[in-house]
Amino acid sequence: MSASRSQRRPGVVGIVCTLTLTLGLVAAAAQSASAQDWANPYGEWRYWGADLASTRYSPVDQINADNFEQLEVAWVWRGDNFGPRPDFIQRNTPIYADGLLYTLAGQRRTLVAVDPATGETLWTYREPHTTRWEGSPRKNYGRGVAYSEVDGRGVLYLVTPAFFLHALDAKTGEPLEDFGGRIPIEGFPETGVVDMLATLGHPYDVETGIDPRVGAITTSSAPLLVGDVIVVGNSAHPGGGGQTRIENVPGDVQAFDARTGGHLWTFHTIPREGEFGNDTWGDDSWRFVGNVNAWAPLSADPDLGLVYLPLDAPTNDYYGGFRPGDNLFGNSLVAVDVRTGERRWHFQAIHHDIWDWDFPVAPILVDVTVDGEEIPAVVQASKQSFVYAFNRATGEPLWPIEERPVPAGDVPGEWYAPTQPFPTRPAPYELQGLSIDDLMDWTPELRAMALEQVADIKLGPIYTPYVHVGNDDGYRATAQCPSATGGTNIPGGPVLDPETGILYVQSRKACSGGRLGDAAERDDGGPDGIGVTVVDFASVGGGGFTTIEGLPIVKPPYGRITAIDMNTGEHLWWIPNGETPDNIANHPLLEGVDVGNTGFLGNATALVTSTLLMYAEGRGGNTVWYAHDKTTGERIGQVDIPAPVSTAPMTYLHEGVQHIVLPVSGNGMPTSLVALRLPAQ
Repeated sequence: MSASRSQRRPGVVGIVCTLTLTLGLVAAAAQSASAQDWANPYGEWRYWGADLASTRYSPVDQINADNFEQLEVAWVWRGDNFGPRPDFIQRNTPIYADGLLYTLAGQRRTLVAVDPATGETLWTYREPHTTRWEGSPRKNYGRGVAYSEVDGRGVLYLVTPAFFLHALDAKTGEPLEDFGGRIPIEGFPETGVVDMLATLGHPYDVETGIDPRVGAITTSSAPLLVGDVIVVGNSAHPGGGGQTRIENVPGDVQAFDARTGGHLWTFHTIPREGEFGNDTWGDDSWRFVGNVNAWAPLSADPDLGLVYLPLDAPTNDYYGGFRPGDNLFGNSLVAVDVRTGERRWHFQAIHHDIWDWDFPVAPILVDVTVDGEEIPAVVQASKQSFVYAFNRATGEPLWPIEERPVPAGDVPGEWYAPTQPFPTRPAPYELQGLSIDDLMDWTPELRAMALEQVADIKLGPIYTPYVHVGNDDGYRATAQCPSATGGTNIPGGPVLDPETGILYVQSRKACSGGRLGDAAERDDGGPDGIGVTVVDFASVGGGGFTTIEGLPIVKPPYGRITAIDMNTGEHLWWIPNGETPDNIANHPLLEGVDVGNTGFLGNATALVTSTLLMYAEGRGGNTVWYAHDKTTGERIGQVDIPAPVSTAPMTYLHEGVQHIVLPVSGNGMPTSLVALRLPAQ
């Protein structure tokens, strides 16, 4: 495992030398990327993250502090007619390009062109039915589509749960001529489609896909267009307690030619024999272990010719005794040459992950000034509530990242990393680990109840391992804080103002109980499970210690937005995520207690413009859209909306009018889009 130790320091001499020797190649790649790859035409939103840097920022300033509360609903687009589950939560954020709005709808990920002024459906495109689609568990995870101009023509690129790549004329929805090849399945067009399984390197059937005994793969985020290269990430079946077998296919990242659909390269997220990092997989586990997907959105720097991959944890999420070692490139941020697919640098945030703390959000690119030096940076937020910040050209951390000892566990057969990387700045922005000082203390009675409830829970700092059923210490579970759904997570992710370098990062103070038990007891034994070999241990839940009669056991705030200056690494301020929920404000155990503003226990869905920081409380939250001062965090105003916002919003300027589009679901509404704008003058 010698390589695993040396690679715990990003930006080592070998990586820097590699970059120096390949400047010519990087420069050549940069020449093919046009200037508009970096930013949208003014008022457009051509990428899931607004731009290639994934800032989720717009310079449009029509909506400001003076008129925010005049916003009104301009139109509502409803998803009722796009499948049998109109309440199915979508994670799609629309894009706006060249005068049209594009969104995804339903479990089939139907692509819909929408009139930006009226919300009228103009045309739709839906992939034909396949058994491959039926077997995907990520049908509702399509975050969006990609747009590019190819030879002066607008083209849309769609990836589907069945693992096909479609290219369509952006004005008509017709499949792109001379792109891809014929798919031998009834109903598929003669052109305009690429079967991405064909170049992945695993045996498969065109109708049914990969044999589930080998593994499975699907998609969740939009592809990324960098010049004339399409980079496609992917996703695996959900892990957690439901994943009981050790085999799966790796989440290898692929690239295709934007004009022809021709395959350009594949980056092996689990290094193969002879490749860098292969020796971090003990017992030849690289041969059968999978996942390590790029399921979160990607980002890219076309000037450097680099695409940034935020990667998932390996199979399985909570036990890894069958994969001893650090397991590169699990839980890593990897910078890859967009032309060749070669690794330029990487940073592994967690060695041998056994907590399901994969990177769930896009890395954000920003130019900052640190101690007087101008640095092109890449910033990665995380479930574990760290912000990792690097020089995006070299991989050197902006501030030191230290390897520190972490607790070892005693689960039989498990391999424990002795150290983990800790950024020295910015400071963590959410609760990490759990101690009795973190428990609720509204009243002496509640404090006593909380202490009693954790009496048989293993408390400790971040990276405290899970306990197992029947452990000698009598623990019911380990307190995992943040949980696998805590910290920063899927629905929106952080936003960044490129003019100031301030990062606004959403988080939720969610804990869970970690306990492992006999995986065979959870395995259904059926042929439809992914893989064939049952793992020794799987998550069996933590005994439900995290609430007391519906009250979170930890002190508030339960959700927040933190402003961090990425020029200094300093926290500037934080605000609660919205307002105290009614079930807490009116809880009988808190009668007569001034609880203040606890914030909503959810992931704020945010947007930043040249004038405002705007956000909603997220799925299950209040039906309110908030605006805050970007510099101070002071609330400027709020407007009512028809339903809670379920994922990241966006904004655009159409025919001189700024619109804000909110993907919503709940409160009696199916999955819908709500457009806000100022009253007509």
